[in-house]
Amino acid sequence: MFKRVLSLVVFALMLPYCSFAQADRISGRVVDKETQEPIQYASIGLKEEQAGALTNEYGYFQIAMPEKNQKDSLIVMALGFKRTAILVRKSDKNLDEIIIEVPKREYLLSGIKVEASKVKPIGLGARSNTPGDGMIQGMPGTQYAFYVKNDKGKKLGLVRTVSFFIGEHGFPREPFRVRIYAPDGNYSSPNSDLLTENVVVSAVKGGAWYTVDLTQYNIVAPDEGFYVAMEWIVTGDKFYTTNFMDTYTPYGQILRPTFEFKESRTWNYTIGRGWSLITLANNGMRYNAMIKAEVDMYK
Repeated sequence: MFKRVLSLVVFALMLPYCSFAQADRISGRVVDKETQEPIQYASIGLKEEQAGALTNEYGYFQIAMPEKNQKDSLIVMALGFKRTAILVRKSDKNLDEIIIEVPKREYLLSGIKVEASKVKPIGLGARSNTPGDGMIQGMPGTQYAFYVKNDKGKKLGLVRTVSFFIGEHGFPREPFRVRIYAPDGNYSSPNSDLLTENVVVSAVKGGAWYTVDLTQYNIVAPDEGFYVAMEWIVTGDKFYTTNFMDTYTPYGQILRPTFEFKESRTWNYTIGRGWSLITLANNGMRYNAMIKAEVDMYK
């Protein structure tokens, strides 16, 4: 009996790796080039296919082979690491066990020195406590980023907290990753990471605001404001690829929308396709993700 149980345990431990070995797919692992540690929740995209995947907690991924061309560029983007691209061909062998080494990215951090009496907190972003009708739900690797805009032109300091209104439906307590971006992309879209560490959190319940304390990360808020994003992820030995979207059951928590702004401030990110602005409206008010932040303000 003991031998049988032991063999079952060994087989179960092998499943995360064995499930990747399929000839019609590219699969493998993304690791830190220096430490060889796995990189979790990295985005893997084929440039020409506009398809992508997300690494799991152990750095494993799986994505379908290129179909449009005999070769393509496999783009790897991981928080805190340099963007990396490798060439893949359909004729290549051993694409079911590749190891992609990604170098760390260096960041220059600027400090802020100011007397404590000269600083006070200010709230930016959604102000309502009553969400609008509708749901914002993502697949793993999807992000919704809300522009926490500095409308009154205050002099901003460090980001203290960010808050998300988590819906009561779906799976409110599932983990998600917090992302903070500067509005320095095309058309002021989210681009540069201001939060350069993995912050994976879980809400206690749905139907309420959930606040994340970011004071320990010393994030300097840009003068014009910044984006706060929720990123849907997968945990455990599961993995995800956008090629399975037609059959994949919606996963994770649900954000609720707000209709308190006349302009679109919410962008959506999908692996392999990038950022796009959400332009839905209701009675002249735009459909935006219900997100807010608390930031230090200089008097």
